[in-house]
Parts: sequence; structure tokens; C-alpha cells
Amino acid sequence: MSSSFDSVDHNSLRPPNFNQEEIDLHAIGGSSFWLDRIFTVLVYILVAVTVGVLFYMSWIIFQQAEPAILKFGLGFLWSKNWDSTNEDFGALPYIYGTLVSSFIAIFLAVPVGLSIAIVTSENFLSDSLKNILAFIVELIAAIPSVIIGLWAIFIFIPVVQPIEQWLSVNLKIIPLFNTTDPAGNNMLTAGIILAIMILPTMASVSREVLLVIPPELRSASMALGSTRWETIFRVIFPAAFSGIVSAAMLALGRALGETMAVTMVIGNSAQVSASFLDPAYTIPAVLANEFAEAEFGSLHVGALCYLGLMLFALTLVINFIAVLLIQLVGSKNA
Repeated sequence: MSSSFDSVDHNSLRPPNFNQEEIDLHAIGGSSFWLDRIFTVLVYILVAVTVGVLFYMSWIIFQQAEPAILKFGLGFLWSKNWDSTNEDFGALPYIYGTLVSSFIAIFLAVPVGLSIAIVTSENFLSDSLKNILAFIVELIAAIPSVIIGLWAIFIFIPVVQPIEQWLSVNLKIIPLFNTTDPAGNNMLTAGIILAIMILPTMASVSREVLLVIPPELRSASMALGSTRWETIFRVIFPAAFSGIVSAAMLALGRALGETMAVTMVIGNSAQVSASFLDPAYTIPAVLANEFAEAEFGSLHVGALCYLGLMLFALTLVINFIAVLLIQLVGSKNA
């Protein structure tokens, strides 16, 4: 027997003279308010100006680098020569030094930064202690890079040099440490200094991402029998994956472009070596060291600007890979 409610027209129960767009506050997007329309137009203008400035900067650098691009072409990327007297230039040692030192820094900073983010976002410590710890870590970002470089020269290198010498003696069978009597100015030292410098970015952004995860996820996971660490690694981290990757990319961008501190500790030797205990060179370091003495309009300046374009391209490629990684993981979790 059918119910009497089955014959009721449900559309007749809706209030008259109202459609879905009028009921849904998100449907109109605030377009009916003049202040919102002005703000939207202003945002579009600012975005266009930002993109325009970016392209303008790239075009200016490209114009200065054009003589080197026309002469060396793509061979500039894998050439090891850098002879300003004979105007023979190659970027491979600088690209290698930039990438390796940055990835050493990320390799060290990501686990430490995530550990700090976990400790300062979960209830392991009291709120006052968590705030103090987070403030101390973020305070590192306020230290000028040249000060960190001086600290590395006078304090850090004398401490880490005996450790590097021990690595070269006892682990020389490993190519990464196959250097005889390493000095303190080398790739590994630069990577550690970079890790210290990017740690505040990695830790603070990851902490903010973990704090916005709904507490219901933690409660539901632990109610189903998960331990605290199972909840963190299997529930919280997957939910915060895109934010953590964004934090790592911000930190990596800082590492790729860092100049003064790296210049002071990396040794500034244009070579490609598998050993982390050998001196190296980075793109920002060679730009800082040689741009002032290069003659304007010369092929030397063009090669340096070509290096600047390479650094810009490296940053774009790494960010593009990060976006693809986020989308890939997001599609798997969907």
C-alpha cells in the first residue's frame, strides 16, 4: 500500500519565487556587491602587474644573456670551462653545485622541520613551551645570511672539520666521502648551512598546515584503535601532504637562491666532484663574485646572465615537478 506522501509534489513544498542561485550564497560569488566587484578587479590588476613584472625581468636578463646564448647554445649547460680571458664559458660546475648543495639542505631540513612541526602542533608539550620553541626556530629566519656565514667560518667549520676528516679516512670507499684531508669549506658544509637557513621555512609552514587539520580526523583515527604515531603518519601526513610539499618547495627555493652564506663556506671551486667533501661553486655565488668585475656588454656578462636564466629555469622546473607530485598523490587519495 503506497503512502499518501508519495503523491505529494515535492517541488510544491519549496518556497515560491526562489531559485537555487538565490538560496545558495556561494552561487552569486559576491558579484551583486559593488565593493566585491571593485576588489575582484583590483586583484586581477595586481595579478597582471605581477606576471608582467616577472616577464619583464626575464626579458631584460634574456637580452643581456643573448650574446652567450647565440655563441654557446645548449652546450653551455654541460661545458665545464670558465675562462673569462679567452671568453670560454660553461655552466655545468655551477648547476651541479647549486643542485647538490640545495638537495643536501632539503635532505637534512625536511625531517628536522617536520619533527619540529609535529612537536609544536601536537599536544606533546604545554602550549607555552610549544610557542617558545616555534618562536626560537622562526627567529633563525631573521638572522642575516652574512652573519650566518661568519658564524660558520669561525664556529661551525672548526667543529665540523674533524668529523669530515673522520669521514674521509673511514668511509673513503664511498665516493661521497672520497677526499683526502678535506678542508672545512666544501659542499657538505654549504649544504648543512643551507639546511639551517631553510629550517624556519620548512618548520613554520608545516606547523601551520598541521594545525589546520580538523581535530576530528585525529579523534576518529584514535577511536578506531590507531596509536598516536599511526594517526600522525597514516592520517595527518596524507591529509597535509600538499601543504608539506609546498613548504619543502619554498625552502628549496630559498636554498637555490641563497648567496652570501654559501659563497663564504662552499670553497668557490668550479669543479664537478662526486665527493661532498670537495670545494664547489653555485650559480648565486659566481654571480656575486664575478658580476662586479665583468665588463658591461661583454660576453662575460652575457654568460653570467645566462647562468641567471638557468637558475630561474631550475626553479620553475622544480616547482612544476612539485605541482605534478601533488596532483598525482591527490588523484590517488581521491
